[in-house]
Amino acid sequence: MLTNRRELLQLLSVAGVTFASGLRGAEAATRGKREEDFLFLQISDLHWGYQGPANPEAATVLPKVIDLVNASGLEPDFVVFTGDLTHNTDDAAVRRRRLAEVKKLVGGLSCKKLCFLPGEHDAAADAGAAFKEAFGPSFSSFDHKGVHFVLLDNVSDRAGAVRPAQRDWLAADLAKVPKDRRVVVFTHRPLFDLAPSWEWATQDGAAVLDILMPHRNVTVFYGHIHQEHHQATEHILHHAARSLVFALPAPMSQPKKAPLPFDPAQPLHGLGYRDVARRQRPDGLVVSEHPLDGLGIAKAAPAPASDPHDSGW
Repeated sequence: MLTNRRELLQLLSVAGVTFASGLRGAEAATRGKREEDFLFLQISDLHWGYQGPANPEAATVLPKVIDLVNASGLEPDFVVFTGDLTHNTDDAAVRRRRLAEVKKLVGGLSCKKLCFLPGEHDAAADAGAAFKEAFGPSFSSFDHKGVHFVLLDNVSDRAGAVRPAQRDWLAADLAKVPKDRRVVVFTHRPLFDLAPSWEWATQDGAAVLDILMPHRNVTVFYGHIHQEHHQATEHILHHAARSLVFALPAPMSQPKKAPLPFDPAQPLHGLGYRDVARRQRPDGLVVSEHPLDGLGIAKAAPAPASDPHDSGW
């Protein structure tokens, strides 16, 4: 059994996993109490059901991640899945089946709490109906050991927007949170305009950031772009998570957005995990990225023919 954080980090050498520990709540500090450490995982862009040349071994990765987390012996306080749990399909029955399969698989995680956000592959075709049937509300918030966590849905709207009703909910939710409390936001799409022509933006992201701006300690973790990326909008920090399945090119680095070619010699090229910690630092979280090139993931059997109901990636 593992007994320390270093051993856990070595074990979690799998794609698309974000490790976060040592988040110390400002609320506890202001009360003169000892700030509590805790651990959470972010897993993004599973694309369960994907079958294609960008990763012919795609079906092996999620079960491998679950096995590695459980083998660590260090149970995270919660795990957040930041969208694209499943791969795009036009068939509603296939979508529901894939969502159910993901729910069953991740239900095997040794974890106190699981949190789910939709990606556009899960929700855009039916305004999130199948996702909500499987996982409940597509946006929510909770407090944990002095930190306020917010999960936002910016994909159920086909245009990639949060929309006024959810923005009103967010404003009301944050009105109850002290301005110096640490706020961590999870989304699927970036809230800033990273590459709008590639749909790497949120249509009303600027309005969402305006709501977040009065809070002095805000960090946003998101997925969607399948690569490491770091951005700041004034004091708000944004960190993109790598995918569990395939990498995408740097923003606007080529004429067309398309998965990077699969290299059987380096099946994890462009994939990775990160650890996020706040270690006795008043200035925020420490983010460390860990590329996974060269690390072994069990190979899958040859992939069957693509699902005829799949559309796009």
